[in-house]
Amino acid sequence: MTPAADDSTTAAIPGDIPSLDRLLNLAAFGALVDRHGRAFVTATLRAVLDEHRVAAKAGTLSLAALAPQAIADALATRLSDSSNPRLRAVFNLTGTVLHTNLGRAVLPEAAVQAVTRALTAPVNLEFDLAAGRRGDRDSLVEGVIGELTGAEAATVVNNNAAALLLLLNTFANRRDVIVSRGELIEIGDSFRLPELMRSAGARLVEVGTTNRTYARDYAGAVTARTALLLQVHTSNYAIHGFTHSASATELAALAREHGLPFAVDLGSGTLVDLTRYGLPKEPTVREAIEAGADLVTFSGDKLLGGPQAGIIAGRADLVRRLKRHPLKRALRVGKLTLAALEAVLALYRAPEFLPERLTTLRLLTRSAAAIETQAQRVLPFVQAALGDAFAVVVAPMASQIGSGAQPVETLASCGLAIRPAQRGARIERVEAALRALPRPVLGRIADRTLWLDLRCLEEHDEAAFCAAWDGLRP
Repeated sequence: MTPAADDSTTAAIPGDIPSLDRLLNLAAFGALVDRHGRAFVTATLRAVLDEHRVAAKAGTLSLAALAPQAIADALATRLSDSSNPRLRAVFNLTGTVLHTNLGRAVLPEAAVQAVTRALTAPVNLEFDLAAGRRGDRDSLVEGVIGELTGAEAATVVNNNAAALLLLLNTFANRRDVIVSRGELIEIGDSFRLPELMRSAGARLVEVGTTNRTYARDYAGAVTARTALLLQVHTSNYAIHGFTHSASATELAALAREHGLPFAVDLGSGTLVDLTRYGLPKEPTVREAIEAGADLVTFSGDKLLGGPQAGIIAGRADLVRRLKRHPLKRALRVGKLTLAALEAVLALYRAPEFLPERLTTLRLLTRSAAAIETQAQRVLPFVQAALGDAFAVVVAPMASQIGSGAQPVETLASCGLAIRPAQRGARIERVEAALRALPRPVLGRIADRTLWLDLRCLEEHDEAAFCAAWDGLRP
């Protein structure tokens, strides 16, 4: 008797591949159509069969892979993978609170509720309910921004780079802008201030030196072509040693003397004195306004703790010009951003409650002792998942604020340090496996150790974090 052929080892030929129409008429494929839709299933199944055809021609496809159920299983996996959202929640254990690559500020519950309302019902985005006519979307937040900063007026665009672009193109197109050489910043992804200025049509005039710039340097550079004086807060680096920078008060006086606007780019920007919460000092928007700045630009999703946005606050006449510029419409924000921003700004009316209600500040002000206690709680779950191949210990760590804020300052923190304990155990495999989890866990590798800083692991996420390790396969 001739033994039966083993389909798992017998190579298939292109002619063995079943037709797409025949497969779609089978029950297993009909269930997928009911779940994902005929067009999506048909296109995906065609791609799967094309790949099988290529493998069959190469002699690398088994007959078993062509069984209808095997094809249905492969199709179901492909459909599921394609249907999963690309934007996913992660556990940020990198030690950087405002991580640019991870979306920066996590919105507080008040903002989440406000966005939900704006998502599920029509809203008065540009409708003046009192007057019964078209309104200005900036009016939704302009009043509270003025209340918190002392500015006469404000406008909101997509991010702080957009705010600076609008400001420069409105007031300095084909004209000169005077900036200290020590403030020519480069931020993430090689984005540089001089390049933005060229894009806005402004001509950069550098004054002073890298480490020392005086008010007289600005004064000596003023000409008939000068459009404005610009001071840029170097939020993502620090120069130490023999340094000097002209104060905002000095530059405001110089600008008034020559009839020029004086603008301050605060970058991260904050609305409160962070030292009251035990954090490093960062200049506030109100301080810049009170020092004489005519316009101040700052971000919404960094230290402010809100959604991605760029805010320009200052003199009412100058803000009106910004709003009338054609670029404003191209850079304006939508109802979701404004809903979230309004809710976050409202929290600042009660600064004593901010560490509880504003997520960013709550994370920044967590004590190292509280984080260490949490690390002791989650350690057994992590060690159990990794087994004897890796050693897990609670270790002190140093968190960063992130997004360019206070780059040389750190916050005492704590977390888990994971190291190989057996020959052949590779920490890179653990890190990759954590990234592959349904909710990825992101840490950092240094000195053959995976460091998981728990500063950003909130208590309401702790159970889900521990459960995630059950599915780890390093």
